[in-house]
Amino acid sequence: MSYLNATNDLYKQAALTPDVGLCCTTTPIWKFPGLEIPMIMQEMNYGCGSTISAQDLINNPKVLYVGVGGGMELLQFAYFSRQKGGVIGVDVVDEMLEASRKNFIIAEQENDWFKSEYVELKKGDALNLPIPDESIDIAAQNCLFNIFKTEDLKKALQEMYRVLKPHGRLVMSDPTCEQPMNDSLRNDDHLRALCLSGSIPIAEYIKALTDVGFGTIEIRGRRPYRILDPESYNTEELIYIESIEVCAIKDPMPVDGPCVFTGKSAIYYGKDDFFDDKKGHILMKNQPLAVCDKTAGALASLDRKDMFISESTFHYNGGGCC
Repeated sequence: MSYLNATNDLYKQAALTPDVGLCCTTTPIWKFPGLEIPMIMQEMNYGCGSTISAQDLINNPKVLYVGVGGGMELLQFAYFSRQKGGVIGVDVVDEMLEASRKNFIIAEQENDWFKSEYVELKKGDALNLPIPDESIDIAAQNCLFNIFKTEDLKKALQEMYRVLKPHGRLVMSDPTCEQPMNDSLRNDDHLRALCLSGSIPIAEYIKALTDVGFGTIEIRGRRPYRILDPESYNTEELIYIESIEVCAIKDPMPVDGPCVFTGKSAIYYGKDDFFDDKKGHILMKNQPLAVCDKTAGALASLDRKDMFISESTFHYNGGGCC
């Protein structure tokens, strides 16, 4: 049985019998005025963060969400869309699709504005999405792609890139881990399905996105997630896992490489009112400017005594240099 079959079996059971402890995250469950999230959806929140960001959801975007869970994030996306078929949910597990359909009926009862027709549920595989090319404004997945091994991850990202319109956004939340994991953990299908042993370093995660063509990457959040300890797992040391929230934008790839925002800022504090690097970046005096890592490196290389470059916070929320 392949590791993907083990994953499907796990989430079939999680659909039939909700497992509150399957995933846990320090990210709040976003609630908006007039939005009531049914308790069953909260109990089936099998993610490690959130893909909901109001700044993405303007002008009635067409939204694709892969791996529907209990339907919570589909409902949150529909809050902003409010149109028939404005949100598409794709899942390979029949039982999870059926659970979401039932949960939407409850959501209709608790939310006067919501109709189940706002969300279109489709049976489909993340590696072969049943979605036309360049038809989606916002694509999202939460704690799914970390399960994939390298070649399958590449296919899944290529599929997301394919269905997105130019300048469309792929918003994701996944566990990451900077420490090496032994082969026993990596090859444990159950731990991979639990969103643990498939975690990779952030740099590898970003490279997987840029390798398929995304020209702009935003790291929006980085939070504690889980510990693999020697008492409970086959490891000789504590392994610390974090969850990250990332937005990959289908912008053209710059000639000098992708723009990756990890939460760095530049502050000019010299004698003039502003500093112009003659490369499209103007820094007003004493006003922090969010900069991508590439621009941060270029500004730092100037070795100016009147400019400060902050370290990465891994919490970037727009307003940057590019």
